[in-house]
Amino acid sequence: MARQQQQNEVDELFNVRNYFYIGNYQQCINEAQKLKLSSPEATVERDIFVFRSFLAQKKYSIALNEIKDNSPKELQPLKLLAQYFASPEKRETILEQLEKDKYHVAEKGASFRLVAALIYYQEENFDDALRVLWKSDNIECMALSVQIYLKMNRSDLAQSEVKAMQEKDEDATLTQLSLAHVNLTLGGNKFQEAFYIFQELIDKYTPTTLLLNGKANSLALQHKFEEAEEVLQEALEKDSNNPNTLVNMMVVLAHLGKPEEASQRYFMQLKDSHPKHPFVTEYLAKEAEYDKVAQQLEAIYIPKNKNST
Repeated sequence: MARQQQQNEVDELFNVRNYFYIGNYQQCINEAQKLKLSSPEATVERDIFVFRSFLAQKKYSIALNEIKDNSPKELQPLKLLAQYFASPEKRETILEQLEKDKYHVAEKGASFRLVAALIYYQEENFDDALRVLWKSDNIECMALSVQIYLKMNRSDLAQSEVKAMQEKDEDATLTQLSLAHVNLTLGGNKFQEAFYIFQELIDKYTPTTLLLNGKANSLALQHKFEEAEEVLQEALEKDSNNPNTLVNMMVVLAHLGKPEEASQRYFMQLKDSHPKHPFVTEYLAKEAEYDKVAQQLEAIYIPKNKNST
């Protein structure tokens, strides 16, 4: 009887979730397809992570085609998220729908909370993102709240949320990742603690671009730029177009004093593959501003030649 109870308590989806959390999306899909699950609820949760993995790989059409109107309600928000990313012209309508639904998040479940918060996050509407996540005890919702607080430069609130996550499940991968990301903002020996967390997750599971970038950031913040470059090279081998890797590589190469051409290549690659990435848009905006100021100064200090009479 005790053995049966222990078997029932086994988390059938642990590996599926974990692969998703560390950014190994294809392995998440592969693992999910092998499972024979014991309940309809587990099947729905598995499908949630499968569709989310496809979305993370920018394969939006899979969710759009396979999630039907009669599919489980927990999957419906993922179709909305796919529409948001795949069809920019529909975003205003999607935001209007979220505006109506955000006051009823408690009855819509964790899947809706996460999708709504992710869309608001993309829109840089952090207040509404936090509003839909508020008071959720779902550990993914808590982890997303941490990321939003860090984006708002509120490390104090992020630390408080991590403490709540630790009370819920200190050893959970999301708790460890959230702690590491908070440590990257705190300075001192916290950089080294973040490094140990990322390294432990790499050793325990597999080196993904997400974990490798975290490790590289922790090294760069300790001014270990050569080691950081090696880690980022490994990340590039796994995904040569990952935007975080490209940005981090540019920063590290600049600190190493490498020729500007090397950094420029990574910037052009980022610009081509992710033209709307914040780093690209901010860089181009500053470049345009610089050119405008240069033209104004030229008009002031370099008088035009006048024909003598």
